[in-house]
Amino acid sequence: MARSQRVTKQGGAVRDALRSLDGFHSAQDVYATLRTGGDAVGLATVYRHLQGLVETGEADVIRTASGETTYRLCGESAAEGPAHHHHHLVCRSCGRAEDVEGRAVEAWAAQVATDAGFVDVDHTVEIFGTCAECAATAAAAATKA
Repeated sequence: MARSQRVTKQGGAVRDALRSLDGFHSAQDVYATLRTGGDAVGLATVYRHLQGLVETGEADVIRTASGETTYRLCGESAAEGPAHHHHHLVCRSCGRAEDVEGRAVEAWAAQVATDAGFVDVDHTVEIFGTCAECAATAAAAATKA
């Protein structure tokens, strides 16, 4: 069950900074955005508020291929109900992310859990690749070289 998070000025600033960034970004990226904007928020506070946004379903979190934890504000807020379960297609180059449905993945995960006798199962699926724009930029750079 998602916990409620007290709304504070710093929490609002973290949410706004995350909203201003496209794709998934690290806590350090959010912190840098806040500092550039003149907000005096500590890095530990940024981490705490990002984790709170994840717990309330307001933000998505993924671990990149390199192991870094990154965050993105998602569609529904906790006040509107639980966030819609979805997966992500993430560009390794620019961090752009697309939400993707995965009915086959959902059915597979449920069957694997049932077969193993597990209940109360959760899962995440992240697909990493290079978006069309970054691929085109890389191809253009390669032809110039």
